[in-house]
Amino acid sequence: PPMNGETVIAWLWARTVTCPNPACGAQMPLVRSFDLSTKKGKRAWVEPQVNQQTREITFHVRQSEKGKGPTGTVNRRGTVCIACRTPVPFDHVRAEGRAGRMNQQLMAIVTEGSSGRNYHSPEKQQVRVSEQAKPEWRPDFKLPHNPRDFKTPNYGMKTFADLFTPRQLVALTTFSDLVAEAREQVCRDALAAGLPDDDTPLREGGAGARAYAEAVSVYLAFILDKQADLGNSLNRWEPIAQCPRQLFARQAIPMVWDYAEGNPFSTSSGSWKILVDNVTRGMEASSFNFYRERAGYADQVDATQLDSRRGVPISTDPPYYDNIGYADLSDFFYVWLRSSLRDVFPEIFSTLLVPKTPELIASPYRFNGVTEAANRHLETGLVRAFAKMREIIPPEYPLTVYYAFKQTEIVAVEDTGTGWETMLNGLMESGLSIVGTWPIRTEMGSRMVGQGTNALASSIVLVCRPRPEDAPATSRRQFVAALREEMPKKLRDLQSGHIAPVDLAQASIGPGMAVYSRYRTVLEPNGDRLTVRTALQLINQVLDEFLAETEGDVDADTRFAVDWFKQYGFQPGPFGTADVLARAKNTSVAGLENAGILSSRAGKVQLLPWGALDAGWDPTTDQRATVWEATHHLVERLNTHGEDGAAMLLAKMPAGLAAAARQLAYRLYSICERKG
Repeated sequence: PPMNGETVIAWLWARTVTCPNPACGAQMPLVRSFDLSTKKGKRAWVEPQVNQQTREITFHVRQSEKGKGPTGTVNRRGTVCIACRTPVPFDHVRAEGRAGRMNQQLMAIVTEGSSGRNYHSPEKQQVRVSEQAKPEWRPDFKLPHNPRDFKTPNYGMKTFADLFTPRQLVALTTFSDLVAEAREQVCRDALAAGLPDDDTPLREGGAGARAYAEAVSVYLAFILDKQADLGNSLNRWEPIAQCPRQLFARQAIPMVWDYAEGNPFSTSSGSWKILVDNVTRGMEASSFNFYRERAGYADQVDATQLDSRRGVPISTDPPYYDNIGYADLSDFFYVWLRSSLRDVFPEIFSTLLVPKTPELIASPYRFNGVTEAANRHLETGLVRAFAKMREIIPPEYPLTVYYAFKQTEIVAVEDTGTGWETMLNGLMESGLSIVGTWPIRTEMGSRMVGQGTNALASSIVLVCRPRPEDAPATSRRQFVAALREEMPKKLRDLQSGHIAPVDLAQASIGPGMAVYSRYRTVLEPNGDRLTVRTALQLINQVLDEFLAETEGDVDADTRFAVDWFKQYGFQPGPFGTADVLARAKNTSVAGLENAGILSSRAGKVQLLPWGALDAGWDPTTDQRATVWEATHHLVERLNTHGEDGAAMLLAKMPAGLAAAARQLAYRLYSICERKG
């Protein structure tokens, strides 16, 4: 129902469990944030109030530019009871959830006013209306036993239906039923408009009224899936944009404590109307042309069974080891697509859930927790898939393989593998050779998975061709010699292409593996085959050597700072050690302190982080400008003044100093990556 004549955009709920304190027993709310709006001029939050007699907790909306909302009750360590301030571990919350004792309480109501969002305290009528919803169908399929990517089963939400409120289930099932009704109506309208009365279905390439109606229903089903993404009980409220946030910001289903139940019948973000408008705009965009002469198509085909694709170029983005459980996550959308489209695509939707067994990922839970079995499944599957591609790809085209998963390669020889190693093993074992490496900037830093993480800024594209049958063998010693001879030029080429430091270690694997893969085999001194893992370690060593060589070209102060940073980072270390290192680098601790790059007091020496540097530093007046100092002042300007501020400082630097600072950035990133 509306609030004060205004359409409700969203109802904001908090999950609750009983406080374990025997003297309290309140239904304690689990809330990450009480903020409703942090927009200037429109600040609003929820204020919880406790009746100490009854231990009842109520919520009230507050709005003020001077005040701010209370701190949330949930953090990484657990939660706290608002009523009695007792810290409560997550173990208790999980136990309550698994016992079916997790409830929810309305915190606030958001409406669309004439001048923006309005916020209202909870009303009992709104709660009563929500409790009347009785869905006729529920996707009561169990969520996978995958604690890393699916957090909700630990809290009693064990099925896909549990991820939605009853009111959301009623809306989604109704929309799903209406997709079939719309298909029938569109078919009648198409016949009336003169389309052929051709009963050939869309899946068989039909072009008549039936196929047209089925195509329209496919787009409606896509909108239904978007509605599910924005219409579940795991949607956070975004206080800046003041709207619900979609569930799949990452490739996982997290546990969300306070959630926004959006109104699909409003005209705000996440409503059915907005989703229809977005899809329609996409279809009308110039890049989407229904009338082009040659249409593309997509098939579900096993990558090891590609005989029908002979003679066409192949570009592939292989699975990233165990990073993403594609099939498990797809079930969230599949259950709704199937309810709408199983009559249109009976073969695709022949199973209740997405098939899992053939999927090429290393997921131990599918192999009774045995990591080695999961690894073998992925490795053998990749070899078969790449071998099939090698067999059918035409000689005039290379195979291109995209890889964008950032993963630090292990140095010690262990029983576990990595994504790079597994994928490269598949290429080598299938008889392919790497002939080129392209870093391509495809990854958006603004996406949630890239914010605050070391996700790659670029994709690495490996260009592969079949390895000649008469490819020679070589020894470890000759392989390392070839790496040292060929990799430096390739690395300089990568740097001249402005590859980001975060990407250099991964991109350097391409030129290194190009050397490794040109041989039929590389032999250890004892006659054993040199593994891909060992090859990766040797490539990393050569990369370190290449980056370390640049240190000899910089000033003594910078050479000291780099070596000190390797051992202590920005933490304090003993003066005696610093004095010995400074003398070895032909400088002094006092001189380094005067240069403004470290502090020395009470027998301890510490490099100054960028935030502690002189903000007014000017390279044109500094009589002892160092590469270390220049690099960290650029970091400071970038962090405090953005790219324009950093560019202005860079323009003041002599060309040699600027180039050396850029080179040092690569070296420091490599050191930080090794240190973890």
